[in-house]
Amino acid sequence: MKHIKIDPITRLEGHGKIDIFLDENGEVANTYFQIPELRGFEQFCVGRPVEELPRITTRICGVCPEAHHMASAKACDAVFQVDPPPTAKKLRQLLYNVFFAGDHTTHFYALGGPDFIVGPTAPAAERNILGVIRKVGLEVGGKVIEMRKRTQEVLKVLGGKQTHQVTSLPGGVSKGITAEEAAVIEQHCRWFVEFGKFTIQAFHDIVLKNQAYVDLILSDAFSHRTYYMGLVDDNNRVNFYDGKVRVVDPDGKEFARYSPAEYLEHIAEHVEPWTYLKFPFLKKVGWKGLVDGKESGVYRATPLSRLNAAEGMPTPLAQAEYEAMFTTLGGKPVHATLATHWARVIELLGAAEMALDLARDPEITGTQIRTIPTRVPTEGVGTVEAPRGTLTHHYVTDDKGMVKKVNLIVGTTNNYAPISLSIGKAARGLIRKGSEVTEGTLNMIEMAFRAYDPCFGCATHALPGQRPFVVRIRDTNGDILQEVTR
Repeated sequence: MKHIKIDPITRLEGHGKIDIFLDENGEVANTYFQIPELRGFEQFCVGRPVEELPRITTRICGVCPEAHHMASAKACDAVFQVDPPPTAKKLRQLLYNVFFAGDHTTHFYALGGPDFIVGPTAPAAERNILGVIRKVGLEVGGKVIEMRKRTQEVLKVLGGKQTHQVTSLPGGVSKGITAEEAAVIEQHCRWFVEFGKFTIQAFHDIVLKNQAYVDLILSDAFSHRTYYMGLVDDNNRVNFYDGKVRVVDPDGKEFARYSPAEYLEHIAEHVEPWTYLKFPFLKKVGWKGLVDGKESGVYRATPLSRLNAAEGMPTPLAQAEYEAMFTTLGGKPVHATLATHWARVIELLGAAEMALDLARDPEITGTQIRTIPTRVPTEGVGTVEAPRGTLTHHYVTDDKGMVKKVNLIVGTTNNYAPISLSIGKAARGLIRKGSEVTEGTLNMIEMAFRAYDPCFGCATHALPGQRPFVVRIRDTNGDILQEVTR
């Protein structure tokens, strides 16, 4: 049996590898998407005062610390049974929408974009942000850098730091903003909206006007019928910070709608011995293995999933593009994995619009920014939509607020099963008997996971939480002579 290895996989957060096994006929027999890293945050958060976790859990990731900061703060609100005042909620949401716009910018232009802008089979040395700038010009590259710079400036004002924010506390935030700061942030947010509009147009010009790319997006090799998950508001519109979790089935019909605190009634996690990620699935459908379809409990939680699960966007420009996407791609739900990139830029624009609305809100400069907790701490769940998918923090404490148990289900963990499915299907569609397996072919297989914008540093956790120690002794040919495992 022939073995093809992609190790390391590229343009992602964290580490991973893909193993592809071909049978004697040269067809793909099986694929494994393995995550070899383990972080262990669920274990070493135990024993800490729970109010420290919004600062500690940001260190899970340097790419999306804001997501962990907000999910953790909301879990702490629930632990102390305290509701932040309106100004505090709006400050958190302003920070979060600015973060969302900046994070989606990074993925579209630096991680996912090179495959479309430079080309999926272009030389590997050109498929990066520098290749993108060479293709689209210095002016566009300057806009991308300016977007990242401006979002970081706003995050520093609202979060206390550009990375690993510190301002959210149980019951609110530690710092408000002045009218002068709000005016500066509003100017930045106006720029973000224009950048969002520019990015939408770039997607139309570069991707949608290229029939080869459209054919690739709609090809069966990059399509799966799964369930879809996302947070929605009372009107079933997309909401990144708050709301209820809505799940629709492969036909687009509502399957579940529940409060974050009820997640254990709906989600369970399957464990395999060959990886440090777990496989979440819908309890009421059950784990049927790495298969898709209505009878499988596999679901997706991505930008496209959020748009599939919702009934609209909360802002006008994003809503118009939401309607255009579903009209162009044949209606809801869309099962084309690569269409996630289109959904991502729609969310970028929507987040910028939401941030501008919040920056203009007179209440954003209010002085009531925290409700001091007074009740005995117990247990709490906080859920937000990370750019990569639904993120849940679940804490259990003693009556003094010392953490006894932590469970994290992050966006990439939600998507581990569908990512594995997507890699397998792409490999089977691209590697056929007698075909040459080029570097470009392998990159197109990587595109199947890259659409999910995975963050494996965030996602890794193990059961029972220990890492095996393996020593392998090999001869000069690389064959294993002896293996010792602890």
